[in-house]
Amino acid sequence: MIQIKVKDLSFSYSGFRALQDISFEAGAGDMLAIIGQNGSGKSTLLKCISRILKINTGHIEIGNISLSALSASKLSRIVAYIPQSTDSISGINVFDTVLLGRKPYIHSRPAPEDMELVSRLLTRLELDEVAMRNLNTLSGGQQQRVFIARALAQQPSILLLDEPIANLDINHQMKVMKLLRQLTQEGILVIITIHDINMAARFCNKALMLKQGRIFASGMQSVYTPENIENLYDIQVDILRHNDCICIIPQ
Repeated sequence: MIQIKVKDLSFSYSGFRALQDISFEAGAGDMLAIIGQNGSGKSTLLKCISRILKINTGHIEIGNISLSALSASKLSRIVAYIPQSTDSISGINVFDTVLLGRKPYIHSRPAPEDMELVSRLLTRLELDEVAMRNLNTLSGGQQQRVFIARALAQQPSILLLDEPIANLDINHQMKVMKLLRQLTQEGILVIITIHDINMAARFCNKALMLKQGRIFASGMQSVYTPENIENLYDIQVDILRHNDCICIIPQ
């Protein structure tokens, strides 16, 4: 079962300390929400975990192997990363977009098994009817599902998503969050950055609160207290419960 361990991670942009002394652990089946104000280091942390950015100090372990020791090919089979803004290739259709996720496994040309996996993913994410459509013609919700399908085509153990429900209507937000939770039930570790703390509290079993590049609070749903949220967002809230869900209501 996959596990990630982050110990004393720090990262700076041209002298600006974006992350400092970050330590946490998460494992297969977890859905970890990274929350905090804009500029708190959420996206930077995901980029460090995916090795897009090289950390200055500290250590990241994935499956008891140092992140720095993994080859690019091996890493791409373990970790899939979906940025908040994804550039699509002009003229490419949905099927071929998802097929790009098989790149770590394809040497010369796609095998029948690669094509079958893509077809299964398109069916699962309700995209089979738009498989031959140009990606740029799809709605925001459909495009997000395409990018998730492409990431799943890598067959990762860890899925990183930067603001996966940003700019989606509530219907598509719920579909994406339910899908991500379902993936955790299949043993995938899902780590997301998210601004909607109600969605985070409802769907994620763990939370990491960042403030000015440091961990302010972390743990299970017990971190969602009026005091923590006021300190994190400078706003007073009431915490209610409805059908075993935490509801965070600004005063």
